[in-house]
Amino acid sequence: MIGIQRTLTRIYKATIRNSYRTRLLFENRCSGLRTKPNSLRVMQAEGDGTLTVQSHNQYDSSGLDSRDLKKDPMETFKQWFKGAIDSGVVDEPESVCLSTVSSDGRVSSRFVLLKRIDDRGFVFFTNYDSRKATELSSNPRASMAIYWSKLFRQVRINGSTERIESLESLEYFNSRPIGSRIGAWASPQSKPIRDRQQLVDNLNEVERRFGLELNSSLDGSANDQVTQVEIPLPPNWGGIRLVPDEIEFWAGRRNRLHDRFVYRRSLNHDGRGNHSEWILERLAP
Repeated sequence: MIGIQRTLTRIYKATIRNSYRTRLLFENRCSGLRTKPNSLRVMQAEGDGTLTVQSHNQYDSSGLDSRDLKKDPMETFKQWFKGAIDSGVVDEPESVCLSTVSSDGRVSSRFVLLKRIDDRGFVFFTNYDSRKATELSSNPRASMAIYWSKLFRQVRINGSTERIESLESLEYFNSRPIGSRIGAWASPQSKPIRDRQQLVDNLNEVERRFGLELNSSLDGSANDQVTQVEIPLPPNWGGIRLVPDEIEFWAGRRNRLHDRFVYRRSLNHDGRGNHSEWILERLAP
């Protein structure tokens, strides 16, 4: 009996592994990409607990040439972004790592979601009392990094930030699910709280204020289907636009000989960025 159980266990594990490999191959073929099996190994040294990561994956993108790039990097980005969406293999292509700097020079990074891409820049929304917004108030310089691993593509963006008009923020705020709008009022973002129950209490207080059905759990909302109640835009919530002066496009190639191109705004005679002209250069990987 024990021998039969061991045999069945081996068959089950092999089936799971083969199913996972088949799914990976299917995804890669659908995206027109070729990948090697993940060669990641993590080794722990004895004594000090150091972890050593060994990874020798190859990146087999189709590469990048200057002829593939538009004169305006915003147009190139829109093309790449649409490609990431259409590929069907990138989860949340709008997810970007935003880095800000405090007044004393401390860098902090977090992921945010791009919600608007226009000719002026890249827009995300946040609580204006959050750490990122507070740091941007004292130092408007910021950077974004986007990595679409299934496509072997990366974009880096540097520039200055500005708050968007309140009417633009209101338009987006009203498009959000009602639970998210309530949450914007209920959460004192980036501030210490006693426990999760404090969030529930805040949520219930907001629901009472706007005449909504109370919901004691933040994991689901009885108000999700409510459409008639108007939730106003919080005074400390809205959009921030990163206005780029440098955008780099990266395409992974074999043996780490990647393709990199960077756009930089040309400077006017007064030393300020010329918003109408960009200089394009290829960089060594």
